[in-house]
Amino acid sequence: MEWTVAIGVDTHRDQHVAVALDRLGRRLGALELEVDEQGFAGLIDFACSLGQPAFAIEGTGSYGASLARALLGAGFAVYECERPERRSRREKNDLLDAERAAQRLLSGKPLPLPRTGSERERLRLLLAERRSARQARLQADNQLKAALVTLEPGLRRQLSELRGASLVRSLAARRRPELAPLLRLAKRSLWLAEELAEIDRELAELTARLCPRLLAEDGVGPLCTAQVLVSTAAPNRLRSEASFAALAGVSPIEASSGQVKRHRLNRGGDRQLNWALHMSALNRIRCHAETHAYYQRLLEDGKSKREAIRIVKRVLARRLYRTLMAP
Repeated sequence: MEWTVAIGVDTHRDQHVAVALDRLGRRLGALELEVDEQGFAGLIDFACSLGQPAFAIEGTGSYGASLARALLGAGFAVYECERPERRSRREKNDLLDAERAAQRLLSGKPLPLPRTGSERERLRLLLAERRSARQARLQADNQLKAALVTLEPGLRRQLSELRGASLVRSLAARRRPELAPLLRLAKRSLWLAEELAEIDRELAELTARLCPRLLAEDGVGPLCTAQVLVSTAAPNRLRSEASFAALAGVSPIEASSGQVKRHRLNRGGDRQLNWALHMSALNRIRCHAETHAYYQRLLEDGKSKREAIRIVKRVLARRLYRTLMAP
């Protein structure tokens, strides 16, 4: 059934603000609702009292996630509306932001579907947990290396050759008070390594179930596959291969001047997805014969290493998009 009322929603942690517009852009009403089941039911009653609604929600991957799930579950048309850039807003308040979201729906420009789904959310949480654990382990390892330097030369030489559980056992066996901080740091690093291994096992199992085609690509492991699935959320959110490249920050940016014709790296887009593609591109250059030969030809044609890797990432983005969209 075609919708007759556009509902724009500006989302926050504890409260959302909704504004309803008719097809001519006239404001029909506004509502402030709590982020709970009662508030969602109130929004549905408010919207349905005005006509057949469709919803444009800001932040369906964060504050608006629970609302988007509730509305989709009730059978309504729901779209994601990106927050406007600060420099494009002359004034800021929640009603205006909600109204702008509704106007985006009325404009007729295609809006992406919301980023919802329990398995996608689990992948997102696993990736965030992995980044946090990896950073914490790196910090613990660096602190431990710095502390070992202060020990007597003989003891430092013995401990510097040990890693992981061997280092923990060696420190625990000495039972010296001055080594207690080193023992705790070593235990922390070991515990974080086990946590990372557990996260990687979960990522491998989940990505193998959700999209084995991506996982089968050379150089693309569970980490890259998970990030692609999280960043794209759903294939129907992407209108074209170029939109995927722009999302990943690998679309070429013109940087020509005079007789020099060149493109530079794109610093926009989803940086986590860009990092995942970068690591996969490096893996393919190192281990995939066809990609390695293509990379060498780019270097022979006068491209710098950074430019050659950028081109490989763009080609890889094209391949991953086609794999993702394959029936």
